[in-house]
Amino acid sequence: MRTALVIGTGLIGTSAALALAGRGVVVHLADHDLEQARTAGALGAGTDEAPEGPVDLAIVAAPPAHVAGVLADAMRRGLARGYLDVASVKGGPRRELEALGLDLSSYIGTHPMSGREKSGPLAATGDLFEGRPWVLTPTRDTDTEVLNLALELVSHCRAVPVVMDADAHDRAVALVSHMPHLVSSMVAARLQNAEEAAVRLCGQGIRDVTRIAASDPRMWIDILSANPGPVADLLTDVAADLEETVRALRALQSSDDAKRLEGTSGIEDVLRRGNAGQVRVPGKHGAAPRAYEVVAVLIDDQPGQLARIFADAGRAGVNIEDVRIEHATGQQAGLVQLMVEPKAAPVLSAALRERGWAIRQ
Repeated sequence: MRTALVIGTGLIGTSAALALAGRGVVVHLADHDLEQARTAGALGAGTDEAPEGPVDLAIVAAPPAHVAGVLADAMRRGLARGYLDVASVKGGPRRELEALGLDLSSYIGTHPMSGREKSGPLAATGDLFEGRPWVLTPTRDTDTEVLNLALELVSHCRAVPVVMDADAHDRAVALVSHMPHLVSSMVAARLQNAEEAAVRLCGQGIRDVTRIAASDPRMWIDILSANPGPVADLLTDVAADLEETVRALRALQSSDDAKRLEGTSGIEDVLRRGNAGQVRVPGKHGAAPRAYEVVAVLIDDQPGQLARIFADAGRAGVNIEDVRIEHATGQQAGLVQLMVEPKAAPVLSAALRERGWAIRQ
């Protein structure tokens, strides 16, 4: 691939353009908002000048509701040898293109499984997709050259290609992305009118659950409007679990021992099923999940503290597999949780204590 046209210079489009430009591809940028395209160009994502002729690959990064229309326009104008989109739903756009009577041999639907709570070109980074799955949904009609161009794009973005059927993809993202976002929003909505004293008690757990609720509602309306059926089916199942859980909690309030036992059993069931589902979430780099030991370190909220901890861990020869930070309410302090291999935990704890760090048991 020598040339590409990115249509839509938001977070995903600009991030892909930055990755391609960084690999020496000549990238042209187009957007209905010309200022946004110029902003992406100023970031080094490419040029907002139109290409002189057909490019190798056109990448449509428009909202799902507009993908088919933008693709159809680009294909009719012959802007590229190959076309793909990066929308978060795949079945609907393809069916729309089929209904328009277009030759889809030059098209492949794709979806990079990566993003941020922020949107727009200023939130874009060239490494946004690194190590993340990038779904490709070829059909028997897809030209081999177009599939290879898509694979080249994924390679330039350092993502991991995953081939799926379009409708299977839509059911999958409903489960792992769309439904969780709505649940996160519903939990976060409970905080809107909560008493300030209660909100001040928020810890890492509520932050984890509500983090994705900070995303742009307009963007999510576009996404959910393109995949409502599978999401509604999943929420129906969640609603059934909620009803059973509420029933179990009410039973725990009873003075009747048999009802309390029934309530305990119901709560244990949902918690254990949650345990069973959570362990299936892929671990680091998409590999099977691994159990890590946590070394918790108390730190002051001052510049350079994290750098010192990581440097001291490096001197001890310990690799930090993951890290989380809990900030103390009302204090300029926090708790850094360092996730390490179990055998490395005592080594790291001893080394950090020697260097004056306070370890939380």
